[in-house]
Amino acid sequence: MTLAPLSGPEDMPSSAAKTLQDYDARALDAALAGDGDAFAALFAPFRSGLLTQCYRMLGSVHDAEDALQEVSLRAWRGLARYERRSSLHTWLHRIAINTCLTTIKRGRGRVLPIDYGPSWEAHDYTDQQILEPVWIGPLPEQPEASVEDRERVELAFIAALQHLPANQRAALVMRDVLGFSAQEAAEELGTSPASVHSALQRARRTVTTRVPRETQQATLAALGDSGQRELVASYVQAMQRADVPAILELLTEDASWSMPPHPSWYEGKAAIGAFLAEQALQPAWRRVPIRANGQLAVASYSWRPERGAYCAHVIDVLSLRGGRISAVCGFVMPDLFVRFGLPTQIGP
Repeated sequence: MTLAPLSGPEDMPSSAAKTLQDYDARALDAALAGDGDAFAALFAPFRSGLLTQCYRMLGSVHDAEDALQEVSLRAWRGLARYERRSSLHTWLHRIAINTCLTTIKRGRGRVLPIDYGPSWEAHDYTDQQILEPVWIGPLPEQPEASVEDRERVELAFIAALQHLPANQRAALVMRDVLGFSAQEAAEELGTSPASVHSALQRARRTVTTRVPRETQQATLAALGDSGQRELVASYVQAMQRADVPAILELLTEDASWSMPPHPSWYEGKAAIGAFLAEQALQPAWRRVPIRANGQLAVASYSWRPERGAYCAHVIDVLSLRGGRISAVCGFVMPDLFVRFGLPTQIGP
């Protein structure tokens, strides 16, 4: 799978690029003179793109935010070494790649439950949660992102990247996502262009076997805005009614349902139906349609009588195939609601 490079300041029309470069030059001169506010202003336009890049490499917004702080610190300390031969965009993304490689070497890769262990039987369930940093997390919607940007943060793509060795992950991101040349990637990775090309080819083969043939963006486009609204509304209404047959009608036959940080996950309508009927639909709920990872999603609040309110509980990210739901990944991580700009509780 080959991806077109992401757009950056160097990809802008010449008039826009010149304006940005003029601004960068003034702020850079001030930052080099020790002006921290000037550096913050210089760095700010790149924060969103750098965070997304770190998320691709690390699979976790929390880890990506930590990496972004390190990128900012490294850039500030190394600003005197920026020679202006490449764009500031390229220089910062190089720092981000190396920061993420350091993070990857220190810890284990992140996964979704479907890659953590086999599916569970229909009537098996546990309250066990694995709270160590092992799970991929969702990325809040970025309204300014292009279709291509959204394709590169879809859950299937992020999960596929986490299966790659660090050098292959970096090669794929640098070459197919950021548009670095083989020579530039080789310089950053301390290897040869031939080695980068070899790592890139292996990475592409692995990713191709792990992502659907059609991206979520293509599926969503085929559904259209009205079709998307109708599907989400049907899902929310069926879940609100605890109507298991109606929920199953929305799923593909081979659908999966997972709930990180719970390791348990279910495959197929029979197992999912039993789980929903026996466990997931017991409390009272309120649900709000949102977007995550460029995909349809639903934020769910469960009733807490001791608080007299519906409290943040789970964010369901929906993966589609055709007009049906092929996977529900329910992130039972209430702290995510703040990152998504959502209230932590809503009234009755």
